[in-house]
Amino acid sequence: MRKRTYRIYRRAVATVAALGLVAGPAACSSGPDDTASAGPATAEGTDDGAQLSLWTRAPLELQAKALVTAYNASHKNQVSLTIVPNDDYVAKVGAAAGSGDLPDLFAADIVYVPNWTKAGLFADLTDRIKLLPYADKINQGHLAAGTYENKQYVLPFVLDLSVIFYNKKLYQEAGLDPEKGPATLDEFKQQALAVQKLGKPGVHGTYFGGNCGGCNVFTWFPMVWASGAEVMNAEGTTSLLDGPAAQKVYSTWRELQDGGAIAPGSKDETGATWVAAFQEGKIGVMPYPATLLKTASKTVDVGVVPIPGATGGASTFVGGDGIGVSKDSKKADQAWNFLSWLTSEAAQVDVLAANDSTVARTDLADNKYAAKDPRVATINKVAASPQSKTPFAVNFQQAFNAPGSPWVTLLRNQVYGDAGALAKDNAAVTDVLGQ
Repeated sequence: MRKRTYRIYRRAVATVAALGLVAGPAACSSGPDDTASAGPATAEGTDDGAQLSLWTRAPLELQAKALVTAYNASHKNQVSLTIVPNDDYVAKVGAAAGSGDLPDLFAADIVYVPNWTKAGLFADLTDRIKLLPYADKINQGHLAAGTYENKQYVLPFVLDLSVIFYNKKLYQEAGLDPEKGPATLDEFKQQALAVQKLGKPGVHGTYFGGNCGGCNVFTWFPMVWASGAEVMNAEGTTSLLDGPAAQKVYSTWRELQDGGAIAPGSKDETGATWVAAFQEGKIGVMPYPATLLKTASKTVDVGVVPIPGATGGASTFVGGDGIGVSKDSKKADQAWNFLSWLTSEAAQVDVLAANDSTVARTDLADNKYAAKDPRVATINKVAASPQSKTPFAVNFQQAFNAPGSPWVTLLRNQVYGDAGALAKDNAAVTDVLGQ
């Protein structure tokens, strides 16, 4: 089971300290220009029986194992996969970077990629990516997150998207159309309130991570984007989370709280049990990680729609992990062979899509597996939407994901506390982003 994949966006305080280990190598060099090149640019790289090493985080274990197994079965090169506990990953990468012992390939949570490209941990893949005939079809959010000083360092490894899940059984009981999830924020509110009015013991209209910064980055940012607004400036140094679109998001959740439709456990939810209540059939509608569709569908008749904005639109947070060739690899050409295969139809469709994961190429969204489940097709479609984004900020972790971050203070005030503190709270987010 893909348990706790929602932790992709939740970080412990120790992770912030671990990022200091990553900064070490950068201080000893002049940055990415001094890192290893991936060798002469060819579209496919070399498949000559090399032994390659790859590290990834535990939340991506199922996808990583499926990809490595398929690659090893069809290539002379062989990849040895190391799965690292999520809470240990940043520290492990930082220590290896400092000692020159990074593996040939390693994946990175997409919100960390900007830090690690700036620190010089990845080899430059710019010329190679350009040679891929479908380069313009690869998820642009991940490519942008892995671009530093006009050079590209990573490709998408596994995508994780946020969408709206709703319980069709509860919708039917509430007199709602079980085939029509919310298309605006007002509809989201109205449908959650309708489920709440059922008065069923233990059942509530909605749920959210009320003390989880990452959960609401993942699910609330798309509500702003779908409304046609931004959450930060292009440089990721100024917060724009006090604008009209953001205020509509906050007022929607505040009204749901005032109407009793938010489950009481939400207020102290740090992310550890964020998805549990829906999987137990106790929640009507809520933003949710798309990767958990298969798991949730075992216990709930799940409907899926994109995350809407104030008056419509459709967006998602394009999260997950990017992957690149490390600065320490002595087999960069062979490592590229794995990466070029990773973006191929064989990997994207026959491995990822076949295992209910979202493809990272827009031209492969309408594949044979998506055709079998309209919900998967919906997820793939929203991934390609121009309103779906991967936000960029070097200080993203400290500003948004860390426990007690200024973003956590802002969102808690907007739902449970002093809504009038928005300007001050938004300024506090900007202060951290600009450090």
